[in-house]
Amino acid sequence: MTEIFGVPIQALYGQLMLGLVNGSFYAVLSLGLAVIFGMLNIINFAHGALYMAGAMLAWMGMEYLGIGYWWMLVLAPIAVGLIGIAIERLMLQWLYKLDHLYGLLLTFGLALMIEGLFRDLYGVAGQPYSIPEALLGAFNLGFMYLPKYRAWVILASLSVCLVTWFVIEKTRLGAYLRAATENPQLTQAFGINVPLMVMLTYGFGVGLAAFAGVLAAPATQISPLMGSNLIIVVFAVVVVGGMGSILGSIVTGLGLGVIEGLTKVFYPEASSTVVFVIMAIVLLVRPAGLFGREK
Repeated sequence: MTEIFGVPIQALYGQLMLGLVNGSFYAVLSLGLAVIFGMLNIINFAHGALYMAGAMLAWMGMEYLGIGYWWMLVLAPIAVGLIGIAIERLMLQWLYKLDHLYGLLLTFGLALMIEGLFRDLYGVAGQPYSIPEALLGAFNLGFMYLPKYRAWVILASLSVCLVTWFVIEKTRLGAYLRAATENPQLTQAFGINVPLMVMLTYGFGVGLAAFAGVLAAPATQISPLMGSNLIIVVFAVVVVGGMGSILGSIVTGLGLGVIEGLTKVFYPEASSTVVFVIMAIVLLVRPAGLFGREK
């Protein structure tokens, strides 16, 4: 069997693929955070809890209502997006002119409340969620077997990320959003409903988190703790890419996922900290992040 630095090539391919899958989750989650921070200037610490809520809603839809994976891939993000809209209207809209710390503390409190609610209802034990029948099995690539569900996660995540980037950076709607962020008074004077755009932006951002949660449901054990275990890494990804940078979140999420996967092969002891080491190095060299704009 071929080896690279004493590591079997099959193990290397397997961890590379796992790194791409994790990187896909990082990319979608950090994209949602970047959209919310870039457009609303809010550090949304509730993002991990809403990611978990998306996965839990998918499980609840299957368990109690018999609603399958494909429907929940649409319904769960919409439901969480509506919850996000309610949060923005009732709480966050009063904080936009205040320091970032207020938004962070509020969303941190919301994260604890959402996580606590699901812990009270279902405990902390993981709930299984089966892979949809259409995505069972694997593709034979010759040099490795690629599970169909992992391929779907990568494809779906990249598609959502690229469509979001295109809409925000290349369309008139995206131009309105950027204008509303930089000069809301002037944008409002042109007849654009800025509060509505802000409300829908937050709903869309947390909807992305729920979409990632549904994608993750068949790939992991669904637990009320799954969001808190992931959100710190995702914040590190956002910082490395540049706070508010859409392209930075996508590229950095995928890249750091791959690096983390390769680290598990060559130096497993560092796999849980490599993302934070890279974050520290990037902040020393470029405090605004790789794709962030220096002020």
